[in-house]
Amino acid sequence: MILPLAVAMGDPAGVGPEIAAKAWKARELHSLAPFFAVGDPRAIEAVWDGPVQRIDDPSEAGQVFARALPVVAVADAGEIVPGKPDIDGARNALQSLELAAGLARSDAAGALVTGPVSKAQLYSIGFTYPGQTEFVAERCGVARENTVMMLAGPTLRVVPVTVHVALAEVAALLSVELILAKARVTARGLYRNFGIEKPRLAFAGLNPHAGEGGAIGREEIELLEPAIAQLREEGIDAVGPYAADGMFHPRARATYDAAVCLYHDQALIPLKTLHFDDGVNITLGLPIVRTSPDHGTAFGIAGRDEANPGAMIAAIRMAASAAQHRAELALAGHS
Repeated sequence: MILPLAVAMGDPAGVGPEIAAKAWKARELHSLAPFFAVGDPRAIEAVWDGPVQRIDDPSEAGQVFARALPVVAVADAGEIVPGKPDIDGARNALQSLELAAGLARSDAAGALVTGPVSKAQLYSIGFTYPGQTEFVAERCGVARENTVMMLAGPTLRVVPVTVHVALAEVAALLSVELILAKARVTARGLYRNFGIEKPRLAFAGLNPHAGEGGAIGREEIELLEPAIAQLREEGIDAVGPYAADGMFHPRARATYDAAVCLYHDQALIPLKTLHFDDGVNITLGLPIVRTSPDHGTAFGIAGRDEANPGAMIAAIRMAASAAQHRAELALAGHS
């Protein structure tokens, strides 16, 4: 049995508090493992009239979970107006993330689930990380280049080798070493978090038609093919590079466990097309399990009872499943 999960609510003016509450309401329908929210309880009370109970210690969450949403309270977020973010809310979101990550890192929580934050608001209070992933990685003592952002849904998992960079910069950032590093973390993450003993990785080409043998680009020949050959020598089932436009239909998806893509939209467009309401962001390469709904703060609908909790429910379920896989590996003497 894993410990209750820590759910950082994200920006209190966004939809994070609402989808956390709705996930708790749907706990029995979706067989969710016990979890507790981390943040200002008033953010939940502003958008939901269900039962909320403050707890002082994560160990109390299991007993409370059946009758109320347990909340570990973080410092006052000031005046909370759904849909209207402010500096106090950004500070509260960062404090919630810091505490929830610490609880997972210290084994007081079974995993970390992070709600959506506003990067613009966080940057305004001095946040210097590209996103929550890099912040959590540093708190875990892991270099950001040794982590991988995987987006996962019921029928597709994708990994972008480069993430939040301009498309014009992608080719210059790619290298055999970078592709190898991301692929190795991906293969290990599929084993540790998903229980896949022999992960199958399929690589997308950078150029149309995977470069047409060098006629419209040489990245496939000079970068991807050597990297794939090296991975095969290491015993990793790696194939490609394939033309990206033919990699995501049902028959193709059945042949691999994760698609390794070269840039953000190459990975996220197919994932969000297939799993817009239940896509999950899972960080591979960390000593803890960390997942997040694959969507933003949605300030425009916050407080209107319109937020779909599907991605939060999926993130909680995936976090619990990954934590269970890791626990079973530990019991078997594997890491």
